[in-house]
Amino acid sequence: MLELRTYQTEAEQAIFDYWSEEAGNPLVVAATGTGKSLLMASLIKRLVEGWPELRLMVATHVAELIEQNYLELLGVWPFAPAGIFSAGLGRRDAHSQIIFAGIQTVHRHAKRIGHIDVLLVDECHLIPTDGNTMYRRFIEALREINPDLKIVGLTATPFRLDSGRLDDGDDRLFDRVVYDYGIAEGIRDGYLCRLSSLPTATEYDMRGVAKLGGDYKQSAMQAAVDKDELTRAVVAETVAAGADRRSWLLFCSGVDHAFHVRDAIRGYGITCETITGETPKDERRRILEDFKAYRIRAVTNNSVLTTGFNHKGVDLIAAMRPTKSASLFVQMMGRGTRPLYAPGMPVDTVEHRLAAIAAGPKPNCLVLDFAKLVNEHGPVDTVQAKEPGSGDGDAPFKVCPQEQTDPHGKHGCGEKIAASARHCPGCDFEFPEPKLKLAAQAEGKPILSKDDAKWRPVSDRRFDYHEGKGEKPPSVKVSYTTGMTAIREWLCPQHSGFAKSKADRWWASHQGQRPFPKTVLEWLERQRELLTTAEISVQPDGKYWTIKDVRPGTERAHADNDNEPVATNDNYYSPGMREVLDDDIPF
Repeated sequence: MLELRTYQTEAEQAIFDYWSEEAGNPLVVAATGTGKSLLMASLIKRLVEGWPELRLMVATHVAELIEQNYLELLGVWPFAPAGIFSAGLGRRDAHSQIIFAGIQTVHRHAKRIGHIDVLLVDECHLIPTDGNTMYRRFIEALREINPDLKIVGLTATPFRLDSGRLDDGDDRLFDRVVYDYGIAEGIRDGYLCRLSSLPTATEYDMRGVAKLGGDYKQSAMQAAVDKDELTRAVVAETVAAGADRRSWLLFCSGVDHAFHVRDAIRGYGITCETITGETPKDERRRILEDFKAYRIRAVTNNSVLTTGFNHKGVDLIAAMRPTKSASLFVQMMGRGTRPLYAPGMPVDTVEHRLAAIAAGPKPNCLVLDFAKLVNEHGPVDTVQAKEPGSGDGDAPFKVCPQEQTDPHGKHGCGEKIAASARHCPGCDFEFPEPKLKLAAQAEGKPILSKDDAKWRPVSDRRFDYHEGKGEKPPSVKVSYTTGMTAIREWLCPQHSGFAKSKADRWWASHQGQRPFPKTVLEWLERQRELLTTAEISVQPDGKYWTIKDVRPGTERAHADNDNEPVATNDNYYSPGMREVLDDDIPF
């Protein structure tokens, strides 16, 4: 019998603790890949063994999840009194004590099902707020039979596109989150595989694309994305970045787009198939079995593999489907977080699991964010629900600068990381200072909020006079251009103490002549004495970048500032930079 992990045991107990205090509907948040099916199986077994007269139902929306949840229960409890009510699986076991049901099949059959004591809803973020929907009508019908019906929600994303959090609002179905185990915790504990991102030279421009119900209108989105030149470009990048990746999952913007991307990938001699809502059941099963067996390298899809699909081998996700839905973003990224541990290595401790992932065939899953989803929602481990009507501004994030190459493709890292992260999870790069926000090429924002420091090559450096506030002396604003990103730090030759020492060390490391500049103007006048800056070491710190170190080049700077414009990407600052803005220099 499978044993629960610590967090699964805690989540199960949190439900009972909640019911010991309140008679409401609890919500459990568990990241994709952390074993919601096993948690539900254990909870069901405990309920039925403790209260043998109870009847329970597990409802969800896709046949794969229904079957997966049912088989998980039988794995825990082989002779469980359980049945299935799903047209897609060819069964209608209406009188079982435990029923695993598809909402599309069961929603009209509440009277046939009869009394239910506990309804568990998997992927409960899909329950609309509108009362005139399958889920809501079915729940109300069950409540007419049993007014004391209890509902337990399980989801990786406790929010909806149209109405914010599932436990907020007058029309909420769930009373509160009783346990939360997210992507960051799963990666930390070695139960999930880290996501990594590379900058993409091609990104979709969704300005002016019509919206419907808060997200992009399907036909308008596909029209904006499904263009031959764009498809050729994103596929070329995917093929190059995925050269050493074994299983590519590509989320597309429509049925036609999915087939066009498939055909472009096949043009490179790479096996690729497409699954849509119209794909026949047997063909769909064959494609997914071949994909999981590595007989097919790539699968494109249109909104059908976002939930209920489990292939641990997925090591590349191409986001070619823009969306305003944070939950859809998280669900898509979750397809790549399941780990593949190295065979034969122990996985009984955090350290062992992390080592087994690093040594395994999938040390990370590469995300190619052509749809600019991190720009929209922020790093996947820090996504928060947007309040309805709160606007369409980009989420705070930053991009890892370090250049490197290893056997698993972590090259030119460009990880999209939350604006507060202190190090890049992709390459251990350490951060200090501002952030970035780019336009359309080689942008590369961190997919995780915290990561190690990475070295990034500097293509341009500029010094500017920064006026001090009030009585404080001015400083030198240094702007380093890495790719299309400008990362800034402030040096203080007119200050005293640590700030002055830091400026002098910087000057000396770039082989500026003695004595050190005593004023900002002197620094600017003497800048030709300095070597160029070859690289900066930066680390994500949530929304911000922190500059940890600099590496001088081998040549003298050839002109005063060159007066070439640098990328303004100035919208986010490190914690220290917030002090700069509010109170000049943080020393």
